[in-house]
Amino acid sequence: MEIVKLGRTGLKVSRLCLGTMNFGPHTTEADSFTIMDRALDQGINFFDTANVYGWKAGEGVTEQIIGRWLAQGDARRDRIVLATKVYGRMGEGPNDSGLSAYHIRKACEDSLKRLKTDRIDLYQMHHVDMETPWEEIWQAMEQLVLEGKVLYVGSSNFAAWHIAQAQSTSAKRNFMGLVSEQSLYNLKERTIELEVIPACRAHGIGLIPWSPLGGGMLAGALQKASEGRRARDNVRNEVEKHRTRLEAYEAFCQSLGENPADVAMAWLLHNRDVTSPIIGPRTVDQLDGALHAMKIRLSKENLESLDKIWPGPGGEAPQAYAW
Repeated sequence: MEIVKLGRTGLKVSRLCLGTMNFGPHTTEADSFTIMDRALDQGINFFDTANVYGWKAGEGVTEQIIGRWLAQGDARRDRIVLATKVYGRMGEGPNDSGLSAYHIRKACEDSLKRLKTDRIDLYQMHHVDMETPWEEIWQAMEQLVLEGKVLYVGSSNFAAWHIAQAQSTSAKRNFMGLVSEQSLYNLKERTIELEVIPACRAHGIGLIPWSPLGGGMLAGALQKASEGRRARDNVRNEVEKHRTRLEAYEAFCQSLGENPADVAMAWLLHNRDVTSPIIGPRTVDQLDGALHAMKIRLSKENLESLDKIWPGPGGEAPQAYAW
């Protein structure tokens, strides 16, 4: 497993990040344990979760599963970089969501209990909070860092100007600020190439793409649209919307002798601005498939072919749309 630095920090993480959103709703606890064991054995040391995963308000189902896995011992906790998130609704009260200092502190304490750990290595803001001033957010995060409950702070779903705001305010406080940004990024969804990626590069922020397979669209959707979750009307409609590109993409992958999902992941791994794409396996087989993607080497011509099938926004702003 290749190891890279997370942004401008000295923290070293695996080139793939294990996403755990399926643990609980779609993957049993026993299978979740097996997936985490397998990931760790294969050198994946970067585990990502969120307090809302499990989708039962206030319960933190997925965090609890990870906590019970960590509690088995064998130095599991010290062998991984553990990331979770704050923002989503965790109760019915007016302060049970968002990024107020009140909610950040309570959410952190609750996550620590569920994860059965004394620290969160990377505490990520799951979404920007337009109603809370950055001074308040950073004051709360600084206190958690001082107490040793949080080591690094990251963001998720931020626009470039949110990143710039966050870093400008943290610099005034002599605080490190953001070290990572978790964004929607894949062959099909490339909007962040305009401004978010350049902002991350300028500020030394590691990029952690989520949904690398485009919600399954890049995982052989033409063949799978008639079965399982992909057979739902909304998914089938999405397949029809992109059928021409999907046909070209899947034919291209077939010419390489590779699965579409693995090619999509390999494309992200060829991007030097990407730190660790998040893989969200429901099964061990899906985990093994993602590991195979690391072995795929795409030539310059391959990458150009993929750009023709799935064109991006035209480069970075403002050159992408102005002289």
